[in-house]
Amino acid sequence: MKYYLVPIVVLFMSFLSCNSEKQSTPQNLNVMTYNIRLDVASDGENAWSNRKDFLSSQILFYSPDIFGVQEARPNQMSDLKNALKNYKAIGKGRDGDNKGEYSAIFYNAEKVSVEQENTFWLSETPTEISKGWDAAYPRICTYGLFTIHETNKKIWVFNTHLDHIGNQARLNGIQLILKKISDLNTDDLPVIVMGDFNVEPSSELITNLKQTLDDSKEKAKNIFGSNGTFNDFKFNELVTKRIDYIMLSKSSKIEVEKYGVLSSSIDLKYPSDHFPVLVSLTLK
Repeated sequence: MKYYLVPIVVLFMSFLSCNSEKQSTPQNLNVMTYNIRLDVASDGENAWSNRKDFLSSQILFYSPDIFGVQEARPNQMSDLKNALKNYKAIGKGRDGDNKGEYSAIFYNAEKVSVEQENTFWLSETPTEISKGWDAAYPRICTYGLFTIHETNKKIWVFNTHLDHIGNQARLNGIQLILKKISDLNTDDLPVIVMGDFNVEPSSELITNLKQTLDDSKEKAKNIFGSNGTFNDFKFNELVTKRIDYIMLSKSSKIEVEKYGVLSSSIDLKYPSDHFPVLVSLTLK
C-alpha cells in the first residue's frame, strides 16, 4: 500500500488546489427579472399569442444565465420551456403545483445547476397554499441555490411578485423572504432577490429593504435604458414607474458591471406590459 500512498495524496492535493483556484476566479453572471404579463384574452392585440415569440426571442438574444419571471401561467411556462431549449426552470404555481401564476426561475443548464430549490407562500402559513394579510391574491416566492459550472461558485436566487393592493402584505412578505434568506444562507453566499415589488423606490418597503440589500441600479458601473419598468402596453407614453428590481446582498463578493432596462419593441408593440431588467454581475 505504501507504494500508492504518495501518488494518491498528490492527486488529492492537486484536486483541492484546482478546485480552490476555480472558486477564487472572478465569474461573470447575467441575471434578468421579467414580468411577462399573464395570458388573458382581454388584452386583445397584446394577448400572449401575439407576443410570445417576440418575448422568447428577446430572452434568447440577451441570453441571461438566470432569469425570474412573474405572472407566468402554466401554458406560458410551457411555451417558454419549448422556446428556450437550453433553459430549465424551478418553481410551482401560486395555486399549487402546476396551477396559477408562477414566479419561476429559469437557468441556462449548460452554465449553471441547482443544488436545492423550493417555493413558499407569502402569508402566515408559508408552507401551505394561502393568501396573506391584506393581499388581493396568493403570493409566492421561488428560490434556488445555484452552482456555476465554470468556477463552482454558488449563489442564492429568490424571485417574487408582491401584491399590487395590500401594503401590509408587501411589507410582511418581503420580511418573510429576508427571514428565509437568513435561515438558509448559513455560508454567507451572495444572494439575489428579484421580481415585481409593486412599489417605487421612494416607498417604505424599498427604503427598509435597502438596509439589508443593495439596489443593483445604485451599484452599477454602467446604467442603460429608461428609469421606469412598467409600460402598461402604452407605447406612446413616457415610462416612469419603476417597480421591478434586482436586489443584492451587501457583499464585496458581488460587483455590478451593468444595469439595463430593455425597452425593445416591434411595430410599436412591447412584448410585455413590463420591461425586463438585466444586470451583469461579477462574483468574486
